[in-house]
Amino acid sequence: MKAIRLGKPANLDSLTLVEGEAPAPGPGEIKVRIHAASLNFRDGLVVNGFFPAPEGLIPLSDGAGEVAEVGPGVKGFAIGDAVVSTFHPNWRDGHIERAELNNTPGGPADGYACTYATRPVTHFTKAPKGLSHVETATLTCAGVTAWRAVISDGKVKPGATVLVQGTGGVSLFALQFAKAAGARIIATSSSAEKLAG
Repeated sequence: MKAIRLGKPANLDSLTLVEGEAPAPGPGEIKVRIHAASLNFRDGLVVNGFFPAPEGLIPLSDGAGEVAEVGPGVKGFAIGDAVVSTFHPNWRDGHIERAELNNTPGGPADGYACTYATRPVTHFTKAPKGLSHVETATLTCAGVTAWRAVISDGKVKPGATVLVQGTGGVSLFALQFAKAAGARIIATSSSAEKLAG
């Protein structure tokens, strides 16, 4: 297995490519061959030391791939299934408690800048059909953040006006969700060229 690991002090120069063995999945775990990982703003903050991260951390919050091995007792996943990582593996549903935020991939837990990831099944969910691994890898951090802002917390309804700032991943997801909800969208950017694209 190849992986990128973060050294101390945390910065881009402390990233190193290492090789090792990916562990076999234990009870309740799956081993996933990572085909794609996305780079979020948050990942830059972790790598540059703005968020605390343990030495040796594998960065990147979002990954997508296929199940390579299934551990004992695992239900709902089979070898070959396309999967995508979850952002808060300890948060199952409903209101989120602070205690459920302690295992986020890419800091403080290992992320997906690796060729294989062996994790508990709560770290993955089935990928949407019809999307490539590259497309799926962009969904978790940016997509769920935008969904929560526009739909869950924002409760945007037809006729509402939604302002999206910039042309980054969260903004583009928010624009699509707001449009699907029937809202009027105002988009801002520091670049007319980005708005035209």
